[in-house]
Amino acid sequence: MSSIAIITARGGSKRIPRKNIREFCGKPILAYSIQAARECGLFDRVMVSTDDEEIGETARRYGAEVPFRRSEEAAGDVATTSSVLLEVLGEYEKRGECFDTLCCVYPTAPFVTAERLRQAVSLLEESGADSVLPVVRFSFPPQRCVVMQEGRLQFKWPEYAQTRSQDLEPFYHDAGQYYCLRVKSFLEQRALVMDHTVPLILPEMEIQDIDTEEDWELAQVKYRMRHGGF
Repeated sequence: MSSIAIITARGGSKRIPRKNIREFCGKPILAYSIQAARECGLFDRVMVSTDDEEIGETARRYGAEVPFRRSEEAAGDVATTSSVLLEVLGEYEKRGECFDTLCCVYPTAPFVTAERLRQAVSLLEESGADSVLPVVRFSFPPQRCVVMQEGRLQFKWPEYAQTRSQDLEPFYHDAGQYYCLRVKSFLEQRALVMDHTVPLILPEMEIQDIDTEEDWELAQVKYRMRHGGF
C-alpha cells in the first residue's frame, strides 16, 4: 500500500500572524509535524501544501516536499481541509501517482509524534475503517454546562444538574492534530469524519488548540513539561 502525509500550511493565518513558521520551543512549529511524519517511516511522500514561499522554504529545510503551490481557491479563508486534500491528490494523480492511504497533519501540532502516527495508521489498517480520528475527552461534562438567559445563568440541561460526573456519558472532541484516511473512501465521501470512523483517544496533556497568544504560551508550557524543559 502507498501512503502520503499531507501537511496543510497556508500563509494567511489571521489570529496569530505567520504562526505556521513561528518559533516554538526552539524551532518553527511546522517542523514538528514534518519530523513526526518523516520519523514514523510509513509514508512514501511527506509533503507540505502551501501558498507561501517562506513556508515552502521552511518545509524543505526540514525535509518535506513542496512539489507544487497551493491554488488561491484552496488557500482562502473559507477553504476546507477536505478541499486542500482533494487538490493535492488531484495534482499527484496528474503526475501519475496515486495513494491508498493518507494522513493529513496540521502544521501547528507540536505534540504529534511518530509513535502516535504509527498507532493511527495501524488502527486504520486493522479496523478496516474509512478514517481514524484522534480525540480527547472533555475535561468537564458538557451535560452540566450553563448558558446565559437575559443576564442570568441557568443550566442548559437541568435534568443533569444533580447527576454525578462519573455517571454521565463521556463526550469527546476532535484533537485537531491529524486525520488518517483511506483515499478511496475519502474520494467517495469527501469528508474527514466518514461513515466508518474510529477514534484514537489521546490524553489531555498531548492536546492544545493554538488559536490565540494565550494558547501559544500554554502549548509551550505543556511541551516543556512533557520534554523536561523546566
